[in-house]
Amino acid sequence: MTTGRLDLRPVWGGDLADLIALKADPRAFAVMLGGVRSAQQSVEELATDIAFWGRHGVGMWSARERRTQIFVGIAGLFARPDGRGMSLRFAFRPQARGQGLASEAAAAALRFGHERAGFARIVAVARESNFASRMVLGNIGMIVCERFERDSTPMLTYESRRSGAGGT
Repeated sequence: MTTGRLDLRPVWGGDLADLIALKADPRAFAVMLGGVRSAQQSVEELATDIAFWGRHGVGMWSARERRTQIFVGIAGLFARPDGRGMSLRFAFRPQARGQGLASEAAAAALRFGHERAGFARIVAVARESNFASRMVLGNIGMIVCERFERDSTPMLTYESRRSGAGGT
């Protein structure tokens, strides 16, 4: 899948070094569910992501700048472990922030989820204090539908519903 500035491809083994670096960086992953990952955790998550693609025809994409093919982050869809539903996830290298790339990739993943994968409802969860992620979610049209606490941290659930869809 491509956007104006990005090539988005399903994650695969060739992305492993970039994924390990991204997920080990506290500037990118400290606020994620589960926090910073070890190299072994990144290997296991990549295997899970690849299997998810195989089962569901949707999953995480690696995001690379179209012009240079430099890895800038990840975006995609995955079932939330807490049962809230199919979830939009994204994480970008700190050097890639402030350019609108996360919004561009997240919007593409959201469109894919609704239009091609057929999900009527897609959610995303962000810490209430994570204004950068909240800006991305608002920029792509997601709206807050729930507030909750996780480990004493205020969290927000955002949702997007496909036009004309009432179910999940």
